[in-house]
Amino acid sequence: MHAFNKQNNVTIMEGYGLSETSPVASFNHLDRPVKPGSIGTPIWGVEMAIFDPEGKPVPAGEMGEIVIRGHNVMKGYYKRSEATADAIRNGWFHTGDLGKIDEDGYFFIVDRVKDMILRGGFNIYPREIEELLYGHPAVAEAAVIGVPDPALGEEVKAVVALKPGQSATPQELIDYCKERLAAYKYPRSVDIRETLPKTATGKILKRELK
Repeated sequence: MHAFNKQNNVTIMEGYGLSETSPVASFNHLDRPVKPGSIGTPIWGVEMAIFDPEGKPVPAGEMGEIVIRGHNVMKGYYKRSEATADAIRNGWFHTGDLGKIDEDGYFFIVDRVKDMILRGGFNIYPREIEELLYGHPAVAEAAVIGVPDPALGEEVKAVVALKPGQSATPQELIDYCKERLAAYKYPRSVDIRETLPKTATGKILKRELK
């Protein structure tokens, strides 16, 4: 991002929101310092926090689920009362996104709650591995998923598509990650495909890969 800003003489302003939040919840505001990689701070009339699994706020720097409340949050899912009750608890909309907040009140997304991999007691966040794979010159698309493992519970697997004219073997990509990640994080297997399944909006469908 720093390189893009410098090359194009612009400043990328990152923000965050969901359909359920109509659709913006936070932004890097023009009148405040911009933090690359951060989704900024809540917009007017909106509150955001990071909750632990028990629904309690966590201190700055600790991981948890991003929750939102304010005039922008939906009333509920149409004719889906159970889904509404699960998403909106004690007035807070639970986004399903893992994140953290820094000492200045800026929020950072880490991953999706449902995508987290539990390998031998360690929490692994696929987004970190995916961003690393996207840094490989041959990789066009990447998705990291957890697959069942009898000893560890889950094992880390990557599924990638390569750029036209580029080549890489599964072992090369495993070694690439192994050199740059903690020992418990790197993928133990890699599948190379022509393309990855996606939604109509281009989002990779991890559930189909699983």
